[in-house]
Amino acid sequence: MTATTSEPGGGAPPDEGPNPGGAARRGRGLADPIRDWWDGLSRPAQWGVGVPVVLILALLPVIHPPLISTTAIDFGAVMAQVAMYALIAIGLNVVVGQTGLLDLGYVGFYAVGAYTVAILTSPSSPLFNGGSHGLFSNTGAWAWLACLPLAMLFTAISGLILGTPTLRLRGDYLAIVTLGFGEIVRLSAENLTDITNGSPGLDQLAFPPIGKSASNNYAGVLSNGNHSSTANFGVWWYWLGMILVIAVLLVVGNLERSRVGRAWVAIRDDEDAAEIMGVPTFRFKLWAFVIGAGIGGLSGALYAGQVQYVDPLNFNVINSMLFLCAVVLGGQGNKLGVIVGAFLIVYLPARVQGIQVGGQSLGDYKYLFFGISLVVLMIFRPQGLFPARQKLIAFGRQVYRGLAPGGTR
Repeated sequence: MTATTSEPGGGAPPDEGPNPGGAARRGRGLADPIRDWWDGLSRPAQWGVGVPVVLILALLPVIHPPLISTTAIDFGAVMAQVAMYALIAIGLNVVVGQTGLLDLGYVGFYAVGAYTVAILTSPSSPLFNGGSHGLFSNTGAWAWLACLPLAMLFTAISGLILGTPTLRLRGDYLAIVTLGFGEIVRLSAENLTDITNGSPGLDQLAFPPIGKSASNNYAGVLSNGNHSSTANFGVWWYWLGMILVIAVLLVVGNLERSRVGRAWVAIRDDEDAAEIMGVPTFRFKLWAFVIGAGIGGLSGALYAGQVQYVDPLNFNVINSMLFLCAVVLGGQGNKLGVIVGAFLIVYLPARVQGIQVGGQSLGDYKYLFFGISLVVLMIFRPQGLFPARQKLIAFGRQVYRGLAPGGTR
């Protein structure tokens, strides 16, 4: 029996009905013409097109396109934040989009990753006394890189601890539990002063200052120094974020095409039916939770290195809703779609930040605009801007192409 993915409102599979693909065409997403063209390319041709596109995206904050570049906020810093939100959206999409588990407290994993870096590298850390006598006193400039796998490990463990007793819940009950988890993490960061330094937060976090010059200005990778180079600190963080996003996409994409991904799809479509058919649903839901948590920890570590300061106020429930908004807006289950959603969440408020209306910047109304956008989207396009396409996942693109309208059966 061939497994297929399905999305509510996404139309019928292309081999159903007297008019093959008719229903699917009626539910087509905004990017489906591009996706049709992309699927028709051979693998070498896809690499030949994809690599230049990635290079162009990487150079955007360097060349500053006049119609795209932000004016009130440094464009490189905005794109660095886009890369960080893209990581968050990919991790949350594993839980919400691919497995169908409503997680309203994803900001908790994000906070665990950020605080892992902060506690292990900040001079004001009460637990390890920071870099002078702390756990990473001998790592110097590489302390942040040394903390990166630890941040992912600790958040994955926190996902395991949260998911083991709670993933037998479903729907609204699971959503309430995860929402509570996010608040528990924030309140713990605020009240456990002997570990997190409480409300004042932790500052002077480590970051890799590669290429530091004798004049204490930074001319190299991942620096926050003041220099006149076009590739400022935001650009370098953006490039690192792109590398991490591509790496995570490769891992998640391979999982999606494996037995694990087929189990996630089955659980998302009908958990009871999947369990009756022999799918160990609890195990695969726990896998999704742990993997999503690890990616959230990675994004939190990236955030901590960029801003070099964390405090509990940065991890409130509003940010958790913003992360979920990126996934819903872009299209649940579509990895590239949620990246577009993350871009819109970060870029649009920054783009209009300098526009004043009634003495108030339009960027300050972002929650109002995104709320209205979600209401309109749920009415007219509940599957998101770029919905996940229904496709056969057991036998690959050749079978799907053969069953598509006009294909060779």
